[in-house]
Amino acid sequence: MSIENTLHQRSNSKCELCSSNDELSIYAVPDSPESSAVSHVLVCRTCLSQINQPENIDTKHWRCLNDSMWSQVPAVQVMAWRILNQLASEPWAQDLLDMMYLEDDIKTWAEAGVSDEEDSTPTLDSNGTRLEAGDTVTLIKDLDVKGAGFTAKRGTTVKNISLTNNPEHIEGRVNGVRIVLVSKFLKKS
Repeated sequence: MSIENTLHQRSNSKCELCSSNDELSIYAVPDSPESSAVSHVLVCRTCLSQINQPENIDTKHWRCLNDSMWSQVPAVQVMAWRILNQLASEPWAQDLLDMMYLEDDIKTWAEAGVSDEEDSTPTLDSNGTRLEAGDTVTLIKDLDVKGAGFTAKRGTTVKNISLTNNPEHIEGRVNGVRIVLVSKFLKKS
């Protein structure tokens, strides 16, 4: 069976990202460890144009990832993770990323397709230890959280952090509120 037939059968002839059936085409997910149907997704014209032109991304369109991120198909999971990662500045997208779970091999594949811009200047904690997305950190100083009306206390643990474009900042949840923290006031746990 051809890749196209396999994808149409797997997806019921719908876009595997947004469920549209408008002008479907095959998209080979970059950096795949395989070259079979497992490494391809069936996408509509809208999804394909936004994947190929990320500078013209329509954040509202990608709210469909709320459903497709739970797909059992690794290629769909990888695409959902990469797109949500691009949209991480949107609170809803960051919330979905926080909920998303990928097996180690699938996460490695997903991360392989993300540009290494943030690796040019690493995010370091107060001890000079490199911080990565998903790490757990501890506050080493009481911090006033502007706009939220509370103080993040010294010793508070922040799990599953996200890196930002600024190597001096990370994002994490404290008291159920997603905030930006200065990395020099953190210690990797």
